[in-house]
Formats: sequence, structure tokens, C-alpha cells
Amino acid sequence: MIELREITKRFGHVLANDRVSIRVAPGTIHAIVGENGAGKSTAMRIAYGFYRADSGEILIDGVARDIGTPHDAIALGVGMVHQHFMLVETMTVAENIVLGAEPGAAFALDLRQAAAQIRALSDEFKLAVDPSAPVESLSVGQQQRVELLKALYRQARLLILDEPTAVLTPQEVEEFFAILRRMREQGKTVVIITHKLSEVLAISDEVTVMRDGRVVGRVMTSETNAAELARMMVGRDVLLRIDKPPARPGAVVLKVHHLTVTVKDGARPLDDVTFEVRAGEIVGVAGVEGNGQTELIETLAGLIDNPSDVSGEVEFEGQNLTRIGARRRRELGIAHIPENRHRRGLLLDFDLNENSILGVHYRPPAVASPVGVLLDDDAIRARTRQIIKDYDVRPANPDLAARSLSGGNQQKLIIGREFDIHPKLLLVAQPTRGVDIGAIEFIHRKIVALRDDGCAILLVSAELEEVTALADRLLVIHQGRIAGEVDPRQATIEEIGLMMTGGQREPASVNS
Repeated sequence: MIELREITKRFGHVLANDRVSIRVAPGTIHAIVGENGAGKSTAMRIAYGFYRADSGEILIDGVARDIGTPHDAIALGVGMVHQHFMLVETMTVAENIVLGAEPGAAFALDLRQAAAQIRALSDEFKLAVDPSAPVESLSVGQQQRVELLKALYRQARLLILDEPTAVLTPQEVEEFFAILRRMREQGKTVVIITHKLSEVLAISDEVTVMRDGRVVGRVMTSETNAAELARMMVGRDVLLRIDKPPARPGAVVLKVHHLTVTVKDGARPLDDVTFEVRAGEIVGVAGVEGNGQTELIETLAGLIDNPSDVSGEVEFEGQNLTRIGARRRRELGIAHIPENRHRRGLLLDFDLNENSILGVHYRPPAVASPVGVLLDDDAIRARTRQIIKDYDVRPANPDLAARSLSGGNQQKLIIGREFDIHPKLLLVAQPTRGVDIGAIEFIHRKIVALRDDGCAILLVSAELEEVTALADRLLVIHQGRIAGEVDPRQATIEEIGLMMTGGQREPASVNS
């Protein structure tokens, strides 16, 4: 269906693709895997015309083609769904899908005709998308389907999907894979860029592995396993399980008592939540996304816009946090790794030096003394270089803009910055979202090491395997309430999943 031959691409001094050759058979699901920065997204963006290669060629159906823009790729039947959706939230599904390919005359847009075509495509592939729905009213999983429909509406025969499950819940992933299998059955070809090996093994027919800008392997999925793929991706054996000693809990650091958050329409994303976190333990929170996890972490971090909508008590080392803002909470020793690193964690146009001091920019070492007002550039640069070294941030250039780093390296920079304040309490949400397997192993080790140093950790993750493996105690949240507590070493995934969706379980103390 598509073939990349000897593709080379440089960005300045960075060699992103080094003579990359990839062949994708028609009517298959082909996975391209590799660590963040391996060059897999760059290669597929070249195939889509988003970038132009410095050398090499692209063949579609065996014929060399000049693909200089996405319009060229679309005309040849190639569509791409990017990791960060390209949708206008205030417009309807139909308006988003036809944007740039409007039916009818220039001054007589026929949205009714477009909606009928979109509904027919939605029914054909069982996408269950309403063309008249405003995009802002859709869940993340439904928005993903709109992006698929956008490519199908343009008659794509080949769909390139960049990290398509990074923001989906486990249930949405299963539904999404069912859609991809239906597409394959109807003759479509799918290329999926990912780092999640369990998903690669579940959905793909063939796998291309990239490392450091090169293709290092190509295998049939049925003839490989997670350990072999991880070894090819990273260049060494990777520990695929979390190896941690038993926790040694100490004194209560965080006490949450009857915490309730009320929003404008009267809904309660958090409703009467009570639990404790002790020094030297990881308390995990499992639940389907949208059940109050975001509000829980942001409330505890002091980031709720209107504190008057918050009731109940939150104590940190015996001190009531009700009237204490985010800045003071950091000074007390509360660190926060946000679920959305672009919205809450980084200023993308700032360089790594500037991002490394966010939240501590007014005190040493960012300034020369506790009463200083001028930034100490040398101290900031030294601190940034140390974070880059300790947390393996790549490229190791403190003068780069944060947006030039891959998602995994952005995450490592945030983690390094937050760990560097030596927190007593770490609030961490989705610590490895969009992060490759080597970085996941690294981040997990750092979190466990912080726990073993006596930090209290509250961990939220949509990855059920991750939260059950890391947590010493596991709270399950459903519709803003704690549905119960389980021992993650003993509870089954099925049992936890039942609680996540409102099923019943034997009651357990949330402070045992």
C-alpha cells in the first residue's frame, strides 16, 4: 500500500530519520513502535506530506509519488489522525469533518448532504457519532472517532494514527480496536504509531521497530512478544514489571475529610471523599476518567478556580489547607505532576531553563538570596543541567524550547523539576501518559524511590495495570465518590473494573 525508501530527515543538527525504509501491506494493521524521539512520527508525517524528506522516496501502490503537502497525501488516499486532535470545539461534528472539503458551491454549503454522508460512514463502521453534536460536548473517545470520520470522509484508504490510545480509557481502547478491525475487514490499511506493547500485540499484523532514527527490526506480530519488542526498542532488556519492596508507612501526611467540590450547574465531581495518605506509601486512585480524579488532584494542589465551591477539610501534616493557595502549598512541600503537561505543567515556548524553575522562580536557587529579585542565570542553568542528567531528558540542551521535546522527555523534565523540591507529598496524575517503555520504567523507579525516601504519594492513573502495580493501597472512585478500597496485590482486575463502573463489592475501610 505504502513504502518509504531510504528516507532521511534532519532538523538543524538533529538527524530525525536516518535512511528509514518501511513497507506496509494493503489490508493490514501495521504498528510502528519506538521510544519517544525514535523518529516514528517524523517518518509518518513525511508520508502524509506534513514534512518533506531531505532524501529518499515514497511509493503508493508501488508508484513513486511526490507528496509535498497533506493535500497531496489526501488525494492519494492517505489520511492521518494526530496525537493532539485538530478539531474546532465550538463547531459541530459535521462542520469539523467538512472543513477544508466543503460540499456544494462556494456560497451554498450543503451541510445536509454532508451530514447524510457522515451518518452513512458512521453506520458503516459502527462509530456511533451524531453529525449534529457540538464537538465540545463529546468525550475524548468520541472526538477520536470524529477524527477517523474526517479521514474516511476524504476517502482515505490508508489511515495513519499517531498514539491513538494515549487519551482513551481502557473501555474506549477496546471499542476503538473493534473499529480498526472492522476497517481492516473492509479493506482499509491502518498504520498505528504507539509505544504500548500490549496494544501492539493485540491489534497489529506486523511491527516495524525504530530506535535513534533508524529501523532496527521488522517482525510479524504472531512471531514476537513484548520482551523482544522492548529489547529492540531500547537496545537492552527492559523490566516489564514494577519491582518494589513492601511499603513502610509512617505518620499521616495528608488527611482528606468529607471533601466535596460543586460546579456551576450544581453537579458534584467530588462528593464526600474521605481518605488518608501516610509517609512512605503510594495510595492509588483507580477509576474511569471523568469520575472526579482531575478535580481531586487539582483541589489538593490548590488549583480550583473558586475555592468557595469546595467544602470539607484537607489537612497536610496537621495543618488545614482550606485557605492556603497553590504557591504556599509548594513551599510547605507539596509537589504536583499534572495530567495535562501542556496545560498545567509547561510553558511550551519557554526554554528548559525557564521551565525548570516554574513554581520556584522567586526563591533560591533561581534567585541569589531569599530576598533577591534578580534571576541567577548560572544557578538556573546548573540546576537544569542536573535535572537533564538525573532524569535523562533528551536532547540534553537546556536552551531548547519545551515544545521541541517529545512528550516523554517533557514528562521527565516535569518530574525532575517536582522531585527536585524534595516533596513531603507528591500529587501525581497520569505519570506515564504518552511516554515510551524505557521512560515508563525509569519514571516508575523514580516514584518508588521517592516513596522509599519517605514521601507520601497520591497517584491517579487511567492505566489500570500501572496503578495496581505501583500502589500500596488502592482507592476506587466512581461518580465522584470513593466506591471502596482494595489491596492491589490481591484484588483482580475484574473486581476493580466492576467497582469502577458502579458494581458492588464487600465494603472496606478507606484508612486501613
